[in-house]
Amino acid sequence: MEMSADYTSFVAVGDSFTEGMSDLLPDGSYRGWADLLAARLAARGPGFHYANLAVRGKLIRQIVDEQVPLAAGMRADVVTLVGGLNDTLRPTCDMGRVRGLLEEAVETLAPSCGRLVLMRSPGRTGPVLTRFRPRMEELFAHVDELAARHGALVVDLYGSGSLGDPRLWDADRLHLTAEGHRRVAEAVWQTLGLGAEDDWRSPLPPAAPERWTARRAADLRFARRHLGPWIGRRLTGRSSGDGLVPKRPELLPYEPPSA
Repeated sequence: MEMSADYTSFVAVGDSFTEGMSDLLPDGSYRGWADLLAARLAARGPGFHYANLAVRGKLIRQIVDEQVPLAAGMRADVVTLVGGLNDTLRPTCDMGRVRGLLEEAVETLAPSCGRLVLMRSPGRTGPVLTRFRPRMEELFAHVDELAARHGALVVDLYGSGSLGDPRLWDADRLHLTAEGHRRVAEAVWQTLGLGAEDDWRSPLPPAAPERWTARRAADLRFARRHLGPWIGRRLTGRSSGDGLVPKRPELLPYEPPSA
């Protein structure tokens, strides 16, 4: 049964996950699950409006200051909020401050929209993120508490084993592939009470065995091209989103990206 038959506007708030990295389009821009969801919602009827305020690298303080007031003012039928994970991946992190800022965001957005959607973000299997998992799980527990208190929906991507499959993650091991984003769009679609198109939790076919030498070579490429620069930004306080603006900063009639 559908929760609503008239989702006519959607605003996405967050960081690189919601911006759409690494679902790359031919023109060099990113699509991602929020754009895919918007396209599906727009196809249900005329007059659909969409804004995506997310910018890669944003911390929860920046999301609260730069995106939340704009999103609240748009009075959309659906608002998605995903934030705080970048904070948990910093060398030092005040989780009390992160929880407080996330609560501030939810308290602002929940009464300003028809339906607020929060997420427990997906987590890739592997050793790099292992040390950060306690922080991530503390964040997700707070997401659940806030959702229960404010009547928001929660999409539990973290609890899906299939989204932890390394084959659904890009070479940087931090962002989903196009197929990963497609599954997230389906998960949010179903959480909104809309009819399932497929099972987004279904596992991928068994992977062919990979030689030890191939795995080590991939690890070295990852460390050189992605992990080293990522650590450098964390240590110097820089962000991959410095100087960037949202790709859809206004709530306007939906138009699909150029082919």
